Amino acid sequence: MASLIVNDEQKRFLAPPIGILARGYVYRDCNAKVYVVVLEEKSGESDSLESDNSLGSENDKVNSDKVIGVALVREFTDEPLGYDLQQFMIDKRYQGKGYGTRVLMLILDELKKEHHYDHVEVCVDKEDAPALRVYEKCGFVDSGFIDEDLPDSVNLICRF
Repeated sequence: MASLIVNDEQKRFLAPPIGILARGYVYRDCNAKVYVVVLEEKSGESDSLESDNSLGSENDKVNSDKVIGVALVREFTDEPLGYDLQQFMIDKRYQGKGYGTRVLMLILDELKKEHHYDHVEVCVDKEDAPALRVYEKCGFVDSGFIDEDLPDSVNLICRF
């Protein structure tokens, strides 16, 4: 997982993979989950994500040369209660191929099935157009909340 890389312009939006894992530990009291995104190869076919195996928790054994991304979701502990998508990254070698959208939809489906909360929120830099497109494709909309500490960001929400 340490070999995951993003484009230079994305580095200011994302923590490094080890930092995402560390945040998962720090937020353990908020029921944080670190998802490791693994690309599986089917014999005779191109790489594809398998819905039953493409998301793994931090405790799953993964083959590091097939890891293409990582995500961190935690629960808000103050109002409004909900899920917080803290970090989500796909390796730059796999961006633009639909993996981000597919993985995000799998994460949203899992959270919806848990049914602890009725929404997921994410804070995105206004200049990160590729990320904004992925979130919009997955049903996120502007929440209207403005974080005074992050004036260059937009807060998005996806309701189940």
